[in-house]
Amino acid sequence: MHGTVYTVSDVMTRTVVALAAGAAFKEIVRTMEGRRISALPVVDTGNRVIGVVSEADLLRKEEFRDSAPDRGQRARPPAGLDKARAVTAADLMTAPAVTVYPDATLGTAARVMARRRVKRLPVVGDDGVLRGIVSRSDLLRVFLRPDEAIEEEVRRDVLAGRLPDGLEGIDVAVREGVVRLTGRVRDTSVVPLVLRLVRSVEGVVDVRGELTGPPHRPALEPDLAQQEDSERPASRTSV
Repeated sequence: MHGTVYTVSDVMTRTVVALAAGAAFKEIVRTMEGRRISALPVVDTGNRVIGVVSEADLLRKEEFRDSAPDRGQRARPPAGLDKARAVTAADLMTAPAVTVYPDATLGTAARVMARRRVKRLPVVGDDGVLRGIVSRSDLLRVFLRPDEAIEEEVRRDVLAGRLPDGLEGIDVAVREGVVRLTGRVRDTSVVPLVLRLVRSVEGVVDVRGELTGPPHRPALEPDLAQQEDSERPASRTSV
């Protein structure tokens, strides 16, 4: 891996509000409202994450408010009815919790959020102990990286080591995170790799590659090539 690699530990919030398993329903609502947080991790007595309670879990109670209390005895209860009856974090929470490690890359965290359809992830160590929390907005902070820092990394860690002639004849310009590369390269086969590596630099929004190969002599039509050969002076040989 080249250049600066940001991990979850670089952007996560380290001071985290967590719930005990026995936290009461109204206590959870008050905490979310007061902190303006839509989901909270639930921890055991060792501060290990055992689940997450979200606003969606709490809203089950409102969703099933008109359900008959004995419905579960007559038929299979619909999904969410158990949470609608819950009064503590242990019964409300979604478990096991979807978590991420502090050394995970931002790309890894973003993929987990997208695939599991969550807005934030508790950050845990190998022991499962809560270390922090990372949200979507935390992951977006990398795009606040200055254009100058991005340009320096592209020049130093990507182009200088990947192009046969280094930075010679190459111009790099970065504006609002968009990297524009112009110039000629001796070997165009490396261009796709270079563009991919530039795109992977933290904070890059997009890459505009305008790299071309060395100037070359156009191929002549067969008749013209024969004519050119006939016009060349004959070489002399000595005996």
